[in-house]
Amino acid sequence: MQCFNLGRAARNRAAAGSLGVALLASGCLLGPDFAPPERLEPGSWRAPLESGLAAAAPEDELARWWEALGDPLLVELEQRAALANRDLAVAAARLREARARRKSARAGLLPTSSARGGAARSSAESAQPETRESFDVGFDASWEIDLFGGLRRGVEAARADLAASEANLHGVRVSVAGELAEAYVDLRATQRRLALADENVRAQGETLELTRWRSEAGLTTELDVEQARANLESTRAALPQLRRSIAASQARLAVLVGEPPGALDAQLAAPAPVPVPPARIAIGVPASALARRPDIARAERALAAETARIGVAKAQAFPRLTLTGSLGLESLTAADLFSAGAYTRSAAGNLSQVVLDFGRVRATIEAQEAVRDGALAEFQQTLLLALEEVEDALVAYAQEEDRRDALAAAAEAAGRAAKLSRDQYASGLVDFEAVLAAERALFSSQDQLAVSEGAFAGNLVRLYKALGGGWQSEATP
Repeated sequence: MQCFNLGRAARNRAAAGSLGVALLASGCLLGPDFAPPERLEPGSWRAPLESGLAAAAPEDELARWWEALGDPLLVELEQRAALANRDLAVAAARLREARARRKSARAGLLPTSSARGGAARSSAESAQPETRESFDVGFDASWEIDLFGGLRRGVEAARADLAASEANLHGVRVSVAGELAEAYVDLRATQRRLALADENVRAQGETLELTRWRSEAGLTTELDVEQARANLESTRAALPQLRRSIAASQARLAVLVGEPPGALDAQLAAPAPVPVPPARIAIGVPASALARRPDIARAERALAAETARIGVAKAQAFPRLTLTGSLGLESLTAADLFSAGAYTRSAAGNLSQVVLDFGRVRATIEAQEAVRDGALAEFQQTLLLALEEVEDALVAYAQEEDRRDALAAAAEAAGRAAKLSRDQYASGLVDFEAVLAAERALFSSQDQLAVSEGAFAGNLVRLYKALGGGWQSEATP
């Protein structure tokens, strides 16, 4: 609570009759002032920075991080989503709503006035009926003096709500940018998996023909033919699921850019490589990452708003002073309405105080204090989850790179083994079991490599999201 003594000038104004202005100028504010809660953030990341990760200032790089992936189509889709995504439109509308509510709260500190005008006719039933007329025009004004800061605390809460809505818009931008990039990476990785499956179907089809030729020549049994057929059909069975995943990714991307499913099918039909992460990635230190996270900013502003509303609740228990006044013209005839004698004026002050409410105001204050405490706990939890999310993303990104490199070596070796086994089988040097094992190992290692390449790029996207990348600060009018 902040209540300061009236200065000499204020006392003079009060003595002159401007009591409301003097009290408003006194600066009396009920309720606690907001102080940003302590952020228990480490000085450095727990996970070691590997795979090109660097603790440099990443502000410029994070704002448009998708450009670092070097895919022009991805950049185009991100731009389209920023302009037409429906979730962003909802968040922008809520920001406009919060801005309007702040203006409304500010207006509550100022006087209100209204114009009036009317004419009336009345008659009395008696032995001598009489008809009376009256006419009036004028202006009425009223002003609630904010004696104890309830209205100003309301403005403070509305200002914090506006900042929270702005942070929410930034958070939606982060989510949309990340979700679109993840869907795009999934699409390209699945297209790569489909191409590899098609290649293996063709290669295993050639192996089936080889077993048929050897069976017809009496060099092997029908068992080899059926085993080759089973291996081929097992690989072919993976194709429909991959095509379904591609269609789902294309539909998701269309919706994210504000288009109906199918609108991007032609543009995305041609396979393209999985985006490759850059050699160097600036992630900053924990303090910079947490300062950029929109969800943390939103939680802190929500805490500030709920803190201010404690003052609004407390002000209900104190006196309320309302000043009213009017200027106008009143007359019994229309002809005399604008004469000098028709001029009227009035001024009044009304002081009201709750005397008995059976604990309603006290309960309201206690409830708002509980809401504030809940907002503080939510802020602290948001902070901890943000740190956890970044740490997990750092580990996942670095470890997936190691996994991808190992799978690349495995796929290369499996390719050589598959070729050697087919050549040796055709020459009668090995039995068909060696060919089956080699072909299955090749398809499995190639598919896992494609999945890992997608996961490596996807983990980078999730790291950028965890760092709060994908938005630029804008001034709130």
